[in-house]
Amino acid sequence: MSTVAVIDYGMGNLHSVAKALEFVQPGVEVWVTADPERVASADRVILPGVGAMRDCMAEILRAGVDKEVTDAINSGKPFLGICVGMQALLQRSEENGGVDCLAHFDGEVKYFGDDLREEGDRLKVPHMGWNEVAQMIDHPLWSEIEDGSRFYFVHSYYVQSEQRDLVAGVCRYGLQFDVALARDNVFAVQFHPEKSSKAGLQLLKNFLNWDGKI
Repeated sequence: MSTVAVIDYGMGNLHSVAKALEFVQPGVEVWVTADPERVASADRVILPGVGAMRDCMAEILRAGVDKEVTDAINSGKPFLGICVGMQALLQRSEENGGVDCLAHFDGEVKYFGDDLREEGDRLKVPHMGWNEVAQMIDHPLWSEIEDGSRFYFVHSYYVQSEQRDLVAGVCRYGLQFDVALARDNVFAVQFHPEKSSKAGLQLLKNFLNWDGKI
């Protein structure tokens, strides 16, 4: 039986992610856990996250999740970061006056700003709702998902990767920003696949069938 560890550090839509995984692949065993042994023994690992980066990083470090994430990534097993779980993989976030993150990807998490505009019209921040994602690379997690499919977002800060060859998807909301990063066995997304209807569920299904190789 395939096992998935959804890392629980107190900041994330843990049970909605777990239920979505169980829906797309009945029989999968989902562990919502921060137990290092369970995370290490799982076939796949997901790092979710919602809330302020300062609080998320504080809990990640307090619970030792930083080591669990590093060990999981280094093990070669499929790893998925979601929302703040993606942002935490970058070097630094502007949120809360500046927060150092886990630095698995080069780049920063930046604020959309208080005067974000598109063709002269002021846009609301946070960016909340459905938006189109342009696929930048061919990747197993995009399998059977049409380019330009819409996914669900809730965020005030966006990722800007310094490693452009690792950008798997982009989106536009006043400016273009990175919404999916991919390297080896790691895939990370800004949107919430568990809330993104057919396309999001397909991405989670693809993750459960991915061997961690591009």
